Amino acid sequence: MRTTTVRRRLLATTALLPVLALAACGSDPKIAGAAGAGGPAATATEDVVSGLGRSESAAALLPEEVRKSGVVKFGSSFGTPPSAYYADQTTKKPVGVDVDFTDAVAKVLGLTVQRQDAAFETILPALDSGKFDVGTGNFGVTTARLKTIDFVTYIDDGQGFAVQKDNTSVQPVTDLAQLCGLTIGTGAGTTFETTLNNKKNVCTDAGKKPYEVKAFSEGGALLTGLQQGRVDVEMSTINGLRHQAAQEAAGVRFLNEFHRLDVGFAFKKGSPLTPAFQAAVNQLIKDGTYERILRKWGLADSAIKESQISPPEHP
Repeated sequence: MRTTTVRRRLLATTALLPVLALAACGSDPKIAGAAGAGGPAATATEDVVSGLGRSESAAALLPEEVRKSGVVKFGSSFGTPPSAYYADQTTKKPVGVDVDFTDAVAKVLGLTVQRQDAAFETILPALDSGKFDVGTGNFGVTTARLKTIDFVTYIDDGQGFAVQKDNTSVQPVTDLAQLCGLTIGTGAGTTFETTLNNKKNVCTDAGKKPYEVKAFSEGGALLTGLQQGRVDVEMSTINGLRHQAAQEAAGVRFLNEFHRLDVGFAFKKGSPLTPAFQAAVNQLIKDGTYERILRKWGLADSAIKESQISPPEHP
């Protein structure tokens, strides 16, 4: 290939990066609800939470000191639509399915949310120190996490794969041995990173070159890595990858679901807050708010029948 041609292509790619980064952050609220497993949402700006009232029976399950203070501290990870992100970088107003469920549960329990933006990989350790009462960040319920964390489930999501839209060489991944010799991009501190690192031996056992794992702290950086060819395959949440694939500018093709996981509010092991949160989620399911939130974000396929406290990991 001629040098001038290469230079032109590099310039074109560089010019597109701001647009692609915008798509990675999900900055358009009209697009934000368009990529869920349940199909496009009518609008991602619909208010389905503010009219909710307090449930005395659910609030009665809160510890007395929390009822008196009326405040609960959340450590939340942002930057991955449709889970949680900033629709407007100027106002930094958080939106997403995690945000709606957090605010809805707080309404039902009569609590005020003190939300702090935190890196995904720092949230679970901070629960044990007491920095946060609750963690949100599309945290999947896994056997390893259940040793130190309690969960109150509210949706079903899980692990999936995606590639560049024009990449036809990688087929749906049913066995990690299919990834041998490739570079896999994923989020730092996630179940995806753990799964990939724990299973690297599948390649060497088969006499093949191991896959390489590159972990990114930000979802936008991960997507850019895929777009620029620095990673061959992206492993992330099913809902998040479907969201990316629905945005033309992202240039992503969703491959397949790999492993379903319950997703829940995360708490320090033994937290007295879990019964109240479970009751609040089940109240939202009962009164129809739960369905409206999922429909808003196009995530009907992520519905659960009832909230559970620390259920076992899906087989």
